[in-house]
Amino acid sequence: MSYKVGALLLAAGFSRRFGGRKLVAEMPDGRPLIEHTLANLEAALDHILIVSRPGALDDWDSGNRSLARFDGAERGMGASLAFGVSRLPGWDGCLVCLADMPFIQPRTYALLAGQLAPDRILIPRHKDRRGNPAGFGSRFFPELAKLDDDAGGRRIIEANPRSLRRITVNDPAILQDIDTPGDLRKFRQPAS
Repeated sequence: MSYKVGALLLAAGFSRRFGGRKLVAEMPDGRPLIEHTLANLEAALDHILIVSRPGALDDWDSGNRSLARFDGAERGMGASLAFGVSRLPGWDGCLVCLADMPFIQPRTYALLAGQLAPDRILIPRHKDRRGNPAGFGSRFFPELAKLDDDAGGRRIIEANPRSLRRITVNDPAILQDIDTPGDLRKFRQPAS
């Protein structure tokens, strides 16, 4: 059976360690960091909702992409996740993706989306380390929509061990987020 799975792209953080507007920072090819993340997502999934906050993506042209602005982002990632989940348009599942992870390969997103079902939670692993994005089936959307802190979906994952599937992927980028300008230099996009 085929399910409608999309990506909820969280882009509402404050980039304090980066020292500037991280998501619109130029990558070596001159494109903004968020464009790299989106290019990989768009190569794998048809449905993407970006959750941002006022000021985070100013001067960035989102084109015809779905963008929801959240005024309460200072409450933390869980609150941004809840805001986004409450706006999902009838999906059976969603990958909760982080906009500052520009090197995750499309094949990784496609693999995870293909394993997601309404009653499942997915966590990717690389070399025995847990990474991102997490995947949640629609059964968990009501719980996710109640989050209001910085813990994200961690408590929901821990409370539902029978629904959890750990998916091993050959993609070290699930462990590589960009927190500082030095990270842009340290992490290199893996070969396709």
